[in-house]
Amino acid sequence: MASTDTAPILDKAPVSDTADVGAGLDALDSVAAQRSSLGDTLRQKALPPLLGVVLVLALWQGAYSLHLTSAYKLPSPADVWNAAGDLWTAGTLFSIIWTSVWRGLSGFLIALAIGTPIGLLVARVKPVRAALGPVLSGLQSLPSVAWVPAAVIWLGINDSMMYAVILLGAVPSIANGLVAGIDQVPPLFLRAGRTIGATGLAGARHILLPAALPGYLAGLKQGWAFSWRSLMAAELVASSPDLGLGLGRYLENQREFSDMAGVLLGIILILFVGIAIELLVFTPVERRVLRNRGLLATVK
Repeated sequence: MASTDTAPILDKAPVSDTADVGAGLDALDSVAAQRSSLGDTLRQKALPPLLGVVLVLALWQGAYSLHLTSAYKLPSPADVWNAAGDLWTAGTLFSIIWTSVWRGLSGFLIALAIGTPIGLLVARVKPVRAALGPVLSGLQSLPSVAWVPAAVIWLGINDSMMYAVILLGAVPSIANGLVAGIDQVPPLFLRAGRTIGATGLAGARHILLPAALPGYLAGLKQGWAFSWRSLMAAELVASSPDLGLGLGRYLENQREFSDMAGVLLGIILILFVGIAIELLVFTPVERRVLRNRGLLATVK
């Protein structure tokens, strides 16, 4: 009789648990399937930074109107806009930007090709890690501008010098980012890879790099930041007609001419390029990686 009474309970309990689990999974699926409308996206993503820019411009204009300092030291936003208009009229605005962007991106890609294998070696070969690990950490903390005088003496004032400074600034960051990502890979992944025959280069390609991708991506973002900073430092210090006119050189030229509106315009353009690369390249890649790993509940 006891077994007869408990049988329905034993039969019903799994059904109830299964229903609860199914309801929870359905709820998760419904959340993951949600898409933000265009209005919500604009309100959540575009409006806050736009308001921030408006606030900065309002404070800037207020400081100028109140004459908190001389117009020589703090020109108005209109003066900076007029300086940009002068470059546009002269047809040099985009060429100045593109000169620096091309150097920065090409130097970063070269640093990526060099820093990735170095990071793999340092992460997986203990003697190499003992020898190069502290060196990479020290190079990462060294200001990039410190390499400019040495690069000028070694290579002269030319594009090779620019790329050398970029590489010395970016390679350690990329390598250290990959090392940090690999250090966080669970050992179970490596054992599973060896079980299916993924060893050596195949293991690095199919197991290590995908598993270390979040840390590697963080290293790439930092590597780009160091590439851009290194390039600006080199362009500020080195001057030659053969180098063309980039953003850093334009900024230094305006400083030499005591043109504060041009100086602020150069700073704004350098900042704009850095933000644009972050938003157009690294943010979409980072969101895709996180979404593929289930770390983003919704696609916004």
